[in-house]
Amino acid sequence: MPPVPKTAPPRPGDTYVQSFARGLQVVRSFSTQAPEQTLSEVAERAGLTRAGARRILLTLQTLGYVESDGKWFRLTPRILELGFAYLSSMPIWDLAEPVVKDLVDKVSESSSIAVLDGSDIVYVMRVPTHKIMKISLGIGSRLPAFCTSLGRVLLAQLDDGEIVQRLAESPRSALTRHTITDTAVLLKRIQQVRRQGWSVVDQELEEGLISVAAPIHGSDGRATAAINLSGQANRTNARAVQEQLLPPLLEAAQAITHLLQRKSRTAR
Repeated sequence: MPPVPKTAPPRPGDTYVQSFARGLQVVRSFSTQAPEQTLSEVAERAGLTRAGARRILLTLQTLGYVESDGKWFRLTPRILELGFAYLSSMPIWDLAEPVVKDLVDKVSESSSIAVLDGSDIVYVMRVPTHKIMKISLGIGSRLPAFCTSLGRVLLAQLDDGEIVQRLAESPRSALTRHTITDTAVLLKRIQQVRRQGWSVVDQELEEGLISVAAPIHGSDGRATAAINLSGQANRTNARAVQEQLLPPLLEAAQAITHLLQRKSRTAR
C-alpha cells in the first residue's frame, strides 16, 4: 500500500507540534482508494508505529472524527467541519457561485474553481453539467497542477524559478499519450499562459477531456484562484474552445474578480 504523499518536510522547532502533525497525517491517510483501514494500514500509510497510530485514531474517535467497528476505521461526516472552516473563511465562494452557475447554463459545460496548494490544485467549487470524466471530482479533490488548465494558470502567476521547483516536487508520470512531462517544455507552456492570460489543456489529464482556464485575481492583483470549463474533445476541439468557450469564461473570471475586489474594498 503506497504511503500518503508528503509535502516538503517541515523544520521542527519550538513552534512545531509533532503530535498534531502526525494527527493530520492519519486523517490524510484516508482516501477514495482507502476509505476504510485497519490499524496496521493506517500506521503504514501515515508512516507511524502501530502504537502511535492507535493513540491518534482513538483520540479522533473520541472527538467524533473517526468511527470504528473494532477492526476497521473510517472518517465520519464531522471531518467536513475542517474543510468547511476554510471555505467559510473565504468570501470568494459565495460570490462566485451565481456567476459560475450562469456560465454553466450559458455554455452547457462543466465549470470548476481551484486554488494552488504546493504542486497540486485543490477544487473549491464545481458545477457539473454531466459526467465527462472517469475521475470523480468534488470539493477538496486534488489533481497535479502541471497537466491541468487550472494548474497551469495558477503556476503562471509564480516566477520561473518557483515554477521549476514546484514541477520538481510533482511526480510527472504521463496520464495519457498527450501528457507533457518534460520540465523545459512545461515551463515554456506556462510562460505562454502567463503572456496570454489563459490556458487550454487538450487530453493531458484524461483521454477525451479538454479544458480551458482563466485566473481570478484578488485585491492585490495576484491570482488567488482559477476557473475553468471542461468539455469532450470529440465534439469541442482546441480551436472551438478558444472561439466558443474562452470569451464567456474570461467574462466570468473578470466578474468574479470585480466582486472579490469590491468586497475587499468595502471590508476595509
